[in-house]
Amino acid sequence: MQNSGEVPAPTPRRYREQTVLATSVMATVLVAALGIVAGLASGSFAIVFDGVYSLVDALASMVALLVANMIATFAASGERSRALAARFTMGVWHLEPMVLAMTGLLLIGATSYALINAIDSFLSGGRELHFDLAIAYALVTLAISGAMALYGRRANRALRSQLVAIDVQAWVISAAITAALLVAFLVGLAIQDTRHAWMAPYVDPTVLAVVCLAILPIPLRTVRRAMADVLMVTPPRLKQHVDEVARRFVASEGFLGYRAYVARKGRGRHIELFFIAPPGWPARTLEQWDELRDAVGEAIGDDDPDRWLTIAFTTDREWA
Repeated sequence: MQNSGEVPAPTPRRYREQTVLATSVMATVLVAALGIVAGLASGSFAIVFDGVYSLVDALASMVALLVANMIATFAASGERSRALAARFTMGVWHLEPMVLAMTGLLLIGATSYALINAIDSFLSGGRELHFDLAIAYALVTLAISGAMALYGRRANRALRSQLVAIDVQAWVISAAITAALLVAFLVGLAIQDTRHAWMAPYVDPTVLAVVCLAILPIPLRTVRRAMADVLMVTPPRLKQHVDEVARRFVASEGFLGYRAYVARKGRGRHIELFFIAPPGWPARTLEQWDELRDAVGEAIGDDDPDRWLTIAFTTDREWA
């Protein structure tokens, strides 16, 4: 068997991924602190929700950073890598979708709770708030969120990391939330001393409800994809590609058939491929079988530390 998931050389991508996530964690904690303090000071539950949302995202980013460190350590060489491989002999890729699923569920819970509070505030006559302080918070947070989204997106052009992609998505959501808050607060400030002043208390719960309804589908999609990886649902495109490669070798080498098992675990791709050989075939040396494995592995492609490939040959279909 060939297993390309064992102790390959470290790659710079992993270390850059950790740097991006660590920077994001620090920025997210800053935004969360600003949101909670400014929300309480201005009387805006929408700003408090923005801060709590950022706090949940910061906790999720910390866990994501830990997972990225573990994946990088597993792919590297040295004492720490060997110790980790001894505890997780099948790799640590499965932790990534678990983190994504947990993050999505937390964000769904926070958003649902905020939506319920927005409806309650609206039915109770709205909420008075200090628009000047709220506007100042929105401007500062919008600048931070926009800068972090651009930074993460630019870094991920080279990284192509799902964790960084989710982190960028979170910053885009944060920027969108803050932009909506800014517009609403400006409108509230503009109507405060007019005949429409009675509407001002409803600005905060209304914009909070709209924001919650707008962002709720995003963590739902994240959870759906993450649960597909946790449940090891077969990715159709990868399975189709492996089937095409296997059929080609069945035809060229004279095998009776094959069986392929494919799963995705976060960035990890697990492929097990069994070729059924006719009974009584002429003997081949182990080196010749290894050469055939190498040829199949090259045809499948994407030979990197995140591919776990097993290729076996047997005459007994029960072993496949």
